[in-house]
Amino acid sequence: MNIHEYQGKEILKKYGVRIQDGIVVDTPERAVEAYRSIAERTGSKFVVVKSQIHAGGRGKGQIQGLEQRGVQVAKSPDQVREIATNLLGNVLVTHQTGPEGKKVNKIFLAEDAYYPGASEPKEYYISILLDRAKGCPVIMASTEGGMDIEEVAEHTPEKIIKEWVDPRVGLQGFQARKIAFAFGLSGNAFKEMVKFITSLYTAYWESDASMFEINPVLKTSDDKIMAIDAKVNLDDNALIRHPELAIMRDTNEEDPLEVEAGESNLNYVKLDGNVGCMVNGAGLAMGTMDLIKLSGGEPANFLDVGGGANAKTVEAGFRIILKDPNVKAILINIFGGIVRCDRVATGVVEAYKAIGNIPVPIIVRLQGTNAEEGARIINESGLKVYSAIEFKEAAAKVTEVLKSLGL
Repeated sequence: MNIHEYQGKEILKKYGVRIQDGIVVDTPERAVEAYRSIAERTGSKFVVVKSQIHAGGRGKGQIQGLEQRGVQVAKSPDQVREIATNLLGNVLVTHQTGPEGKKVNKIFLAEDAYYPGASEPKEYYISILLDRAKGCPVIMASTEGGMDIEEVAEHTPEKIIKEWVDPRVGLQGFQARKIAFAFGLSGNAFKEMVKFITSLYTAYWESDASMFEINPVLKTSDDKIMAIDAKVNLDDNALIRHPELAIMRDTNEEDPLEVEAGESNLNYVKLDGNVGCMVNGAGLAMGTMDLIKLSGGEPANFLDVGGGANAKTVEAGFRIILKDPNVKAILINIFGGIVRCDRVATGVVEAYKAIGNIPVPIIVRLQGTNAEEGARIINESGLKVYSAIEFKEAAAKVTEVLKSLGL
């Protein structure tokens, strides 16, 4: 589950990580109030106005139809009002959102962290995520923090420092010091960075996160270390242990069909193809998507209805798949291990009748317990549904249907 920057900073603050603090608002009027509150508290007239969407690259992103960036600096109430008016309710396009962009519903007014002092501010990059190949968390760090970190990773990967953490013992002090040394820090800045990395890892581990990315990590002009940004992804499977984090979910940032599927306990991911698929089991779903590709089609979605497919779940799956206008055919691929194929077939027929006229052909491949009986139920239903038992047979029917549609 992705969360917004301001929410990620709330988690960091809880674990003692110094952050660039601020106030989140959803109207220009509240933005002006927040500006005055921050200016009074910090004594600085500068604030950073940051769009809150689930995507990176906001600093370089642009509001559709306006020459406005997703992150801007303001130094007066009037400027804040103007920027907030341009951002809120409009669509921000970044390299991560694609051309469709994301609507900005909230903005975060952050206090000035680039104030003058004894030394020059310096930006770093630090992230913590799971290295699936090694089966342990890895801390990735670089002296080249800021908006161009992707280019650093692509063109100068040697500037990326990696430190793997044994989950059995956790982050060790020498590992945090090793990164701080690699950054070339000394004195108070060194101590601050060690504390920052240690607290950041604790936040990552105890919140059951999939990723914490802080870009940039700022060494201020008076040698404080703070998180200027926070991109956080939480492990969905662990949210049952963190109800205080589960409520941070913002469904406005998610695909509406994926949200609807979740409410029906279906695992759904929308894709760009023309053949909808409904399968029980994630592994079989991946195989089915390969089957669709081999048949000349493109999968329109990943949809796992789980082991207990019945009329209710099949109907919910149909309704979600059919909301995608690109779907020209549907392939249902069920292995009858936990559930009998004849029950699934009956469920498909009942769901079809409950929905009414389904405008696209449906291929149902049933294999497992009572597969022949399931095929008989499908074939005798009188509906626009084609049965198959073997994988090759299902593939042939998908190809046949696509050709009949001129695809």
